[in-house]
Amino acid sequence: MSKKPIIVFEGIEGSGKTHHINKICKYLDKKKISYIKIREPGGSINSEKIRKLILNKKSKFNPQTDLLLYLAARSENINLIRRYYKKKIILIDRFTDSTIAYQHYGMGVSLNTIKIINKFLLKNIKIQFTFLNIVNKKNLFLRLKKRKSLNRYDQFDMNFYNKVQKGYLKLAKSNKKFYKIIDSNSEIKSNEKLIIDQLKKII
Repeated sequence: MSKKPIIVFEGIEGSGKTHHINKICKYLDKKKISYIKIREPGGSINSEKIRKLILNKKSKFNPQTDLLLYLAARSENINLIRRYYKKKIILIDRFTDSTIAYQHYGMGVSLNTIKIINKFLLKNIKIQFTFLNIVNKKNLFLRLKKRKSLNRYDQFDMNFYNKVQKGYLKLAKSNKKFYKIIDSNSEIKSNEKLIIDQLKKII
């Protein structure tokens, strides 16, 4: 495994993935290990512009348009990722599995279409490890309530989030070697240690 891997944090809203990716950044800063951190949608300048459009509460898109906007945002990040691929650790807050979980399992868009475009965009870029954060209904809504502002994807019903999370778990089950499931309903400090310990093995 590359010592400068791509590590992805996946999970539905309120699952704690952003908290944990920030903790890893602090750990890497302390150890003076070089890395870059991006998010999807977002990351590069143009991708951040697309993010604002996708997540705007007033935006209403059909599932196919949603998919293409997310992939357009990814396309704008690929040069950034390629520039540092195998040169620095790359931390990504959501990536290709999010597209499958949300757009296929959540919205019913063709899985084959998603795979074809992802393959076209990524080419030789490979993800080395994924942390999947899962959350129950109670904690999901408690955490969303604490947010100062909600975007479009924070306001789906629980049925949608259930479908997405089950989709994530299917992906994790099919690729156990490169996935670690983090139960974010558990004590947060324990999870932080679990993730840092796994990170040490990866890098």
